[in-house]
Amino acid sequence: MMANDDNLNELLKRAEEDSVGNEEEVINLAENPHSLIDDDFTEHELKGLLSDEFSTKNTSAYSENDIQVLEGLEAVRKRPGMYIGDTSARGLHHLIYEIVANSVDEALAGRCDTIDVTLNPDNSITVIDNGSGIPIGLHPKVGIPTVEVVHTILHAGGKFGGGAYSVSGGLHGVGASVVNALSEWMIVTVFRDGKEYELRFERGITVSPLQIVGDSDITGTKTVFKPDSTIFESVELDFNLMLSRYREMAFLNKEITINLCDNRVEPQVMKVLHYDGGIISFVEYLNKHREVLHKVPIYISSKVKESFVEVAIQYNDSYAENVYSYANNIATIEGGTHLTGFRSALTKVVNDYARKYGLIKQNDKNLQGEDVREGIGAIISVKMPEPQFEGQTKTKLGNSEIRTAVESVMNDKLAAFFEENPSIARSIIDKCLSASRARDAARKAREMTRRKNVLDSNALPGKLADCQEKDPTFCELFVVEGDSAGGSAKGGRERKYQAILPLWGKMLNVEKARIDKVYDNDKLLPIVMALGAGIGSDFDLSKLRYHKIILMADADVDGSHIRTLLLTFLFRHMRPLVEHGHVYVACPPLYRVYEGNNGFYAYNDKEVEAIKAQTGWKDPKIQRYKGLGEMSSDQLWETTMNPETRKLIQIEINDAQSADETFTLLMGDKVEPRREFIQINAKYAVMDV
Repeated sequence: MMANDDNLNELLKRAEEDSVGNEEEVINLAENPHSLIDDDFTEHELKGLLSDEFSTKNTSAYSENDIQVLEGLEAVRKRPGMYIGDTSARGLHHLIYEIVANSVDEALAGRCDTIDVTLNPDNSITVIDNGSGIPIGLHPKVGIPTVEVVHTILHAGGKFGGGAYSVSGGLHGVGASVVNALSEWMIVTVFRDGKEYELRFERGITVSPLQIVGDSDITGTKTVFKPDSTIFESVELDFNLMLSRYREMAFLNKEITINLCDNRVEPQVMKVLHYDGGIISFVEYLNKHREVLHKVPIYISSKVKESFVEVAIQYNDSYAENVYSYANNIATIEGGTHLTGFRSALTKVVNDYARKYGLIKQNDKNLQGEDVREGIGAIISVKMPEPQFEGQTKTKLGNSEIRTAVESVMNDKLAAFFEENPSIARSIIDKCLSASRARDAARKAREMTRRKNVLDSNALPGKLADCQEKDPTFCELFVVEGDSAGGSAKGGRERKYQAILPLWGKMLNVEKARIDKVYDNDKLLPIVMALGAGIGSDFDLSKLRYHKIILMADADVDGSHIRTLLLTFLFRHMRPLVEHGHVYVACPPLYRVYEGNNGFYAYNDKEVEAIKAQTGWKDPKIQRYKGLGEMSSDQLWETTMNPETRKLIQIEINDAQSADETFTLLMGDKVEPRREFIQINAKYAVMDV
């Protein structure tokens, strides 16, 4: 079959239209333009047809003039993602974290015990500490005030071995200067040597040099800055996200008090964060909505050469593992050598104790790592002189020596704790043995289902209406509540790249069940089969058959419950799906407002009134959709499935601890905290579209 101009024009038109409705997909189309063209085209024909439209060739000359030299902080403004990860809310809040981290480093050095963080009405941020104050004298090499050096030159700081900081989190010396570069303006005030000094920057450039503005009987540093709205997607700060992060910081450093204040609201919100128990209080906080196996957490600490190792452990009756690791107060969300050392030592100590006292029979296999970590809440915090992180955002620790240090401390002190507290040791090992039996049952169930071809990569659930496209990058799976809605979705979809999986009834609450129960559940197993990437420890993201998994349920209480059950399942057993941004929630409208053949869709009562005002309709007809099944295939496509007009909410994990706490609260066994949560938050129960 030969291509013609109409085919090509249609493709280009659709690519242009997609840029309005879905920028992510137009990028994918550019990478694989033949995904929307008839399968009968040959690769040779496509290359000939689309060489001009999709070519990356550049016919201009490559000369000395093409080499740019970015001076000062220009590089930061040109490529901010290299320094703060991205320019989304995460990168925005990373700016505050960098400044606060400098104050915490002062606390680690014993020169500071109070940090004030304030959100101002104009979305600027004020950070004040009572440390010694950034030095203000002329720098011997650069010849300008040292405080200006710190804020205008990359890789300049007091944490490169000069003796000012034996342990610190800001090791690359780009924190304050990067924040300055990405701020509309910044004012730094230093209280030092009986004087108050001040200097001002705008977008990284010094506009008011250092000057004395008064006398002072205190010491410390005050930084006020406003993130640059031309850099960030939004400069609206999230107080709750900050509360979670700085509560964590206060747990990790029991000697400091962090005062977090939101001045953007009336009355202002003030939180005082100080925890005498340190990481012991931290692990108790993690387990506050769970039944614990031992009331007092296990606490282990020791100094190994120049490093300090701290571990707190408290088991609970859940089936989830919640272990968080830190290095010099940096949350190492990708783990690293300290986490590896913790895990290996924990498995060894539990097995050694169980063998010693006959809790594991001579011919039985050892407990595996996942067995000994079921239901664990743990904090691992290491502080060391020269940590090696991956990248400026510091998500993984690489020091090999710290693994040995953590293993050594754990092997000695946890083994001693078990010997001194046999009842706690026995309750923990009973939990681990129960997890091992469940894992064995899950393995047998998995093998049984595989023998039936249920979990084979080529096996698909019977109700799945698959799409034609084979490249998962372009494929979408709609998980739809109910056969009726599933029928409408199948009729309205674009079968080229949209697949439909109807589910019926409420599925298993996995928060209250182990993974072996999932293999027996006829509501969840079809999802596992359709995605094709496995489950739990066997999950392999590279085998995922659809890069968009869209949960589509009725806009009512039952629909919300089903979405929550599905999200709980994905978070607990297929978490990489959520972490890599593959999970979405569809937003069907609640109303259709119309007169004659003219109509509009509305998502809430406020939008209904806005439609009336805009159209001048006094008494239009209003159709209230009680469920997806009430929509025709065309309506469902137009409102909820068409990439050009639909509204999707991407599920992200900005704070893993808060996400875990929320799922435990909403889906766990404790009723009273859930009732209290609902009573407090019911008034906020709206879907933001």
